[in-house]
Amino acid sequence: MVRRTKEEAQETRNRLLDTAERVFNERGVSRTSLAEIAQAAGVTRGAIYWHFKNKLDLFNAMMERVALPMEEVSARFGEEYPADPLAAIRDRAVALLKALAADAQMQRVFDIMSHKCEYVDDMAPLRDRHLECRGECVAQMQEAFRHAVATGRLPKTVNPRHAAIGLHAMIDGIIVNWLLDPRYLDLHRDAGKVVDGYLRGLGVVPVPPALSGRGAATASSFRKPGPTTKVKH
Repeated sequence: MVRRTKEEAQETRNRLLDTAERVFNERGVSRTSLAEIAQAAGVTRGAIYWHFKNKLDLFNAMMERVALPMEEVSARFGEEYPADPLAAIRDRAVALLKALAADAQMQRVFDIMSHKCEYVDDMAPLRDRHLECRGECVAQMQEAFRHAVATGRLPKTVNPRHAAIGLHAMIDGIIVNWLLDPRYLDLHRDAGKVVDGYLRGLGVVPVPPALSGRGAATASSFRKPGPTTKVKH
């Protein structure tokens, strides 16, 4: 009986989160109340407050359903490329863009975060979380670029901080614009080309990856251009 009650509670929680995604996407976050989400989900107001303290708590839970799997992917890339963080950053960026194109739930949540959420009133603390996540992402990429410069994968003229900010801004801009109009870019086909184009601009030349089980780049994905290297445009 207890197990059944826990299963029912989890089912109600998931239904509330699914409903929040839909209603936030249709109406925007600031124009939607918890009572409206409860009504749309077919539960009482008491039920929604049983699971979530407020709208921010609900919003954070909604984001975590997308963020947690992404964090697992990031950790895996770090483990697979211990000696080549530049390749890890490249594949991580491409994997994110391709995952977005293939995952409808990720699209809804990112669209809500990018276009339908205001950092005001009870959602104001979300701005701090957004800045924290951005800072962590840029810091990870900065360390990868710093290592690439130190090992000769990138010219010493490259500023790791600036390179990280540039790549983050590019990926963020692609996501925001693609969500507005998926015709903006074929993410399945061209995500790797766009990221590689940015990296070539920094001074590295992508080497076509050897075919592998998951089709990702190997640890030798990038090599420093030699005197006879020609970059095709």
